[in-house]
Amino acid sequence: MNTLLLLQQQRLLLEIEYHTEREAYRRQTESMGLMRKVKRGDAWYPIRGGRSYYNSLNQLVVEVHRTQDDDIEHNFEYGRPVCFFRVANDGKGGEKITYFKQTCTVNYADGDRMVVIVPDSGTVAEVQNGDNLGVQLFFDETTYRLMFEALDRVTKAKNNRLAYLRDLFYSRQPAARYTFSPMRFPWLNPTQEKAVNEVLCAKDVMVVHGPPGTGKTTTLVEAISETLRRESQVLVCAQSNMAVDWISEQLTDRGINVLRIGNPTRVNDKMLSFTYERRFEAHPDYPQLWSIRKALRELRQEHRKSNQYHQKRDRLQARATELELRIQNELFSEARVIASTLAGSANRLLDGQKFGTLFIDEAAQALEAACWIPIRKASRVVFAGDHCQLPPTVKSLAALKGGLGKTLMERIVENKPEVVTLLRVQYRMNEAIMRFSSEYFYGGMVETAPLVKQRGILDYDHPMMWVDTAGLDCQEEFVGETFGRINKAEAALTLETLENYFKKIGKERILEERIDVGVISPYRAQVQHLRRMVSKKAFFKPFRHLISINTVDGFQGQERDIILISLVRANDEGQIGFLRDLRRMNVAITRARMKLIILGDSATLTRHPFYKKLYHHIQGQQE
Repeated sequence: MNTLLLLQQQRLLLEIEYHTEREAYRRQTESMGLMRKVKRGDAWYPIRGGRSYYNSLNQLVVEVHRTQDDDIEHNFEYGRPVCFFRVANDGKGGEKITYFKQTCTVNYADGDRMVVIVPDSGTVAEVQNGDNLGVQLFFDETTYRLMFEALDRVTKAKNNRLAYLRDLFYSRQPAARYTFSPMRFPWLNPTQEKAVNEVLCAKDVMVVHGPPGTGKTTTLVEAISETLRRESQVLVCAQSNMAVDWISEQLTDRGINVLRIGNPTRVNDKMLSFTYERRFEAHPDYPQLWSIRKALRELRQEHRKSNQYHQKRDRLQARATELELRIQNELFSEARVIASTLAGSANRLLDGQKFGTLFIDEAAQALEAACWIPIRKASRVVFAGDHCQLPPTVKSLAALKGGLGKTLMERIVENKPEVVTLLRVQYRMNEAIMRFSSEYFYGGMVETAPLVKQRGILDYDHPMMWVDTAGLDCQEEFVGETFGRINKAEAALTLETLENYFKKIGKERILEERIDVGVISPYRAQVQHLRRMVSKKAFFKPFRHLISINTVDGFQGQERDIILISLVRANDEGQIGFLRDLRRMNVAITRARMKLIILGDSATLTRHPFYKKLYHHIQGQQE
């Protein structure tokens, strides 16, 4: 199939996904109970309105506070559309939800506080003075619009760099290279050093394939740093705000001037200090601009609209625009790295900007259409990620079967194996934990650094352990169409297993050495059930700050000394649902540094060849 047909197919699949997600959102809004949305992290209710003000980009914002701390991790983050709603009695003993007409946007969310960009002062008054108010995520039209526009642009491209990269990525035509003498980086291992040199030599495209614990971010930071010796500025993107934050933080620690477009997920002073908005506010000319904007707002409230009014307004507007552009130009000229999400690269601040190199981190988690958004601004592209870990999220089964889940990075890995460089030494896991993942997913090519090969917590301990729930009456339950499954007996056994292991280590040692734990379940319902159980169990009170409980996706990019995985599924039919997505399991098992404990029903799970192999691998170590 030729390139243009493949891109048209991508667009068609994206349309299927768009309509599926929009319809699911409509159904959810109409039929899903409010408290279910709250538990899913898609809504806050009740909320209290706080102060309102104009942010540095001259957008009217209002603060809202979640008044019930349910310890529920929410899905609100910068740029996501939201709508406010009011809950009233329907007169029949039930509740009636009325949605505000305006769609708003998250400016940033932190803990139980969120700042929302609102369209007008009327919305502010309703939020600040209303009772029984809530806020929920709204369907995200903007990101889809940007992806459709990007696919249309790349499809129509002719006789330019974008057309060249498109034809190159979709063919087996060799990518062009520069020839340099290899540089030495004694602080990197040989495969990391090779990767940096490959990035420097790439004229068109390069893929840094980083399996778990192999120092992908370290390598990428080095490659960006070296690229900046040859180029004045680079663009760094990733699919999620969290991934952009992480790479931005590492670059800032190296003394590189990063300008973050969009707001970070982890809202702390360090992260905020390199955002565009904070830099804008800190500029010496900002107080003058703020005064002019204030004068303009006051002027607009005047009732008399004379010639003098229009002249004064135009004069103030021209001065404000001049100051805005001056501050913006200074901030961009000082920055060495511009960092944003893939969709964030379409921000109007970047209109007309061109970059020699675009780095896309976590590229294996991004839909192809999303990657094309920033590619139009760049001459060459460096992809970094691991297509054996978390894939992009695709909600339509038809779109997934049609190939929407195939990423641009995967396409290039298939078409151009010569531009792929694999990082082969991992620094995270005990050798026994890594060996299974290396053999199953990476052809046995990933090795363990000698320093961590035998790392463990207890002497004569097995690094991997499978607690078999077969025959223990640990049955899964179904808790709603869109909410997933739960296995209460397995959850209780998970915490009992952790408690016993903690007793073996000893309280003093756990607290002194800060031995941290991750409890993972692929099912959100199980995660929330486990969180409630831990919060109620007195034994875990001294250790709560060391225990994180989350889904597989929530642990992406993280690691812990001890990992417990509750697999939940237990049924007579051998149904394992989306546990068949083995890349997610690769993420789960490779979060552990020293001890991995899996809890699952072997009778259900080992009908699948992957789990059978994993089960026997662990049993073999324990003999």
